[in-house]
Amino acid sequence: MARAQHEPAPRRADRPPTDPLTDRESKPMEVSRTRALRGPNLWSRHMAIEALVDCAPAERAVGRMTGFEARLRALFPAIGALHPEGGDSDITLAHVLQAAALALQAQAGCPVSFARTTATTEAGRYQVVVEYSQEAVGRQAFADAQQLIEAAAGRGRFDAAEAVAALRELDAEERLGPSTGAIVEAALARGIPYRRLTRGSLVQFGWGARQRRIQAAEIDSTSAVAESIGQDKNLTKRLLHAAGVPVPLGQPVHSIGQAWDVALQVGLPVVLKPQDGNQGKGVTVNIGERAQLEDAYRNAARHGTVMVERFLPGHDFRLLVVGEQLVAAARRDPPQVLGDGVHSVRELVEQVNQDPRRGTGHATALTKIALDDIAVARLALQALTPDSVPAKGQRVILRNNANLSTGGSATDVTEDVHPEVAARAVAAARMVGLHICGVDMVAETVLRPLEEQGGGIVEVNAAPGLRMHLAPSYGKPRNVAQAIVERLYAHGDDGRIPVVAVTGTNGKTTTARLIAQLFTAQGLRVGMTNTDGVYVNGRQIDSGDCSGPKSARNVLLHPEVDAAVFETARGGILREGLGFDRCQVAVVTNIGTGDHLGLNYITTVQDLAVLKRVIVQNVAPGGYAVLNAADPIVAAMAPACPGKVIYFAGGRHHPVMVTHRAQGHRTVYVDGDCIVASEGSWRETIHLRDVPVTRNGTIAFQVDNVMAAVAAAWGVGLPWQTLRRGLSGFVNDSDNAPGRFNIMDYRGATLIADYGHNPDAMRALASAVEAIDAASGKRRSVVISAAGDRRDEDIRQQSAILGAAFDEVILYQDAAQRGRSDGEVMALLRQGLIGAARARHIEEIHGEFNAIDTALARLQPGDLCLVLVDQVQQALAHLTRRCAEAAATP
Repeated sequence: MARAQHEPAPRRADRPPTDPLTDRESKPMEVSRTRALRGPNLWSRHMAIEALVDCAPAERAVGRMTGFEARLRALFPAIGALHPEGGDSDITLAHVLQAAALALQAQAGCPVSFARTTATTEAGRYQVVVEYSQEAVGRQAFADAQQLIEAAAGRGRFDAAEAVAALRELDAEERLGPSTGAIVEAALARGIPYRRLTRGSLVQFGWGARQRRIQAAEIDSTSAVAESIGQDKNLTKRLLHAAGVPVPLGQPVHSIGQAWDVALQVGLPVVLKPQDGNQGKGVTVNIGERAQLEDAYRNAARHGTVMVERFLPGHDFRLLVVGEQLVAAARRDPPQVLGDGVHSVRELVEQVNQDPRRGTGHATALTKIALDDIAVARLALQALTPDSVPAKGQRVILRNNANLSTGGSATDVTEDVHPEVAARAVAAARMVGLHICGVDMVAETVLRPLEEQGGGIVEVNAAPGLRMHLAPSYGKPRNVAQAIVERLYAHGDDGRIPVVAVTGTNGKTTTARLIAQLFTAQGLRVGMTNTDGVYVNGRQIDSGDCSGPKSARNVLLHPEVDAAVFETARGGILREGLGFDRCQVAVVTNIGTGDHLGLNYITTVQDLAVLKRVIVQNVAPGGYAVLNAADPIVAAMAPACPGKVIYFAGGRHHPVMVTHRAQGHRTVYVDGDCIVASEGSWRETIHLRDVPVTRNGTIAFQVDNVMAAVAAAWGVGLPWQTLRRGLSGFVNDSDNAPGRFNIMDYRGATLIADYGHNPDAMRALASAVEAIDAASGKRRSVVISAAGDRRDEDIRQQSAILGAAFDEVILYQDAAQRGRSDGEVMALLRQGLIGAARARHIEEIHGEFNAIDTALARLQPGDLCLVLVDQVQQALAHLTRRCAEAAATP
């Protein structure tokens, strides 16, 4: 694509007169497309932003752009070294964009390391790929990097500190909180896949029927009733008392007067708090006077109904219960400073807040202490103000509660908890019905039973924060997230269902359907995606070309899917990467001479193989890649597989097959009239006569598809009796495999409908027609069009192949010309038919259905007609209707 060139702008006094970059009116660099790769992709397994970047000749060698790099480094010193991909090739602005986008994220604290810049086949156009941990942060880093380059070119300003701070803030907003994030990390350590369902803390673990969900530290099996009970502090206390768990006396009140009466009844001092509250909001402790109670009541009443409870002396402890086990305990201390006789309370707070562990929100180990109205009121109770200078060694309390969210600290005491204390905490969680429960306890110590020291449990909390246990202020961190994951999945369970990914040039859809049939024969509920739609348990839930990652992710979300089969097309991998992190089996049917070459910079079959190889690179370590040994480009993918390889080929004596079999590995091949599976000295056979889709083995490309499906099912571990049963029941009709060599009868003539659309498919179809029609001697006709997004030579070659196998060729124009002018594709098809060895009649018809009807009208008993359909569903419905009408007419 040519880029418009602009006349140099008039020089200004403040511009370096020899700088070619800043003498252009246009931007120094154009980013024409940016997209997010959300799964394993062509470049790496990392999530990444991919952009197309155009650089004019002056920007293809930064070293020759006077002063640019010096200005760049002055603006952003942390950009680091600039490296071109080609070793000694020039560093371009595209490489600068790559380095800046990566460095900006790294400076913001994002765990990113991968980036790459690659030249395309178009001069001055580059593909820039930069890893991200949060998509919004990655996109913003790209935008900031472009602004940096503009500023270094003398256009605009760039403040690196401001940009990094904004990225850090955006990252804090986008990433999972510490509790949810820790659970996700624990799941990943177990190999359990996850998907974030919202921008918040709702996360799915596992796939399909094996999925589980959490929201923060709450799991999907916890009932809303249990959560509601935990929020009602009065009800909770009554239930715990009934279970023999020590609790403080108290009750809800509705006025200041009633609050004072209850305080006198239970005995001063007391605690006032909201009946339905969290995070210590509205809580005031150790109230001993009426005036103090009135202020506390007004504070608590802002959050709902007020509870009055007997104040229990001692420390505030949080006990974390997961299932039937106490997994962590921490002593929580309120935010405080220690006087030194020199500095004011305000200055002491500022000193404490300099601790790098303290920040805002829940992302850091500690929260900064706020000198707000609540803190000022608490200081007043100690006869202090923010500007008072406390005596040396004086402990100044700044909050009534010890929550970390208000600046408190936590000390791990897990190993000190008395068994009786642990038993009371577990009993409290069980009584309320919470699977993950934060039990708040007040006592002098956790070393002695509560009953001995007059302590008690004051609250239970659903979805408790884990920060104090994961990163306590003092003491040993506890891997509580691992305990939560083990509550979701038993040891050794990774929450995955069998996933088979299928790609290749031809045969993908039929192979995917065959594999799905074999899963179904085993009694599994199958989710399948292909170019026809999305299917779950035999029901189509979406239509159209659904061979991309979004459809795959939707299947993995479905709770009724026990196994998944994904046709994985090139377009989806390029647009977004894979829709899964890894598969149990990857099938590559063939590459051949390729298809869609010339699109998206995939210009050769080697390029196409690298793209298709992505599914092989992402096979699970214990999984299999099923590769076509007869296709050398496919066979060469074997070293990229993290698991093992099953080769298939029609000839058992192919060198690749012989070597693989001699090494004791798995192979699938044809021997006489049987498909044979071999591993070492073991053999298993399936008779081709029992596989209808192959027509007794006469349709070679269907035999290949069946071998690939058998190998995939073997890789998953399906029983051989299931494979035989499933293959015998697979009929290649328009319902089971629409547009895939569907054979019909029309007035005694053989009618074949297929979606073939590249030269390799034409060769396979011509060979299949010859195999089933060689002895008839009757007339053969073909109805064909071609998609406009193929190369000229591919379109010509398709018709040339068919011209050598058919007597009559009827051309029609594809509904989607895809960038071609009217009649251009038809002209290319005609060129391919010049000098055709067999075709004697060539005709152009306007419209697919008109072309079909024209061909049908000429058929005689014994003839054969191949219809290469474009609009698959509509064309098949049209053909089925015409055949039914013909059968009903004498």
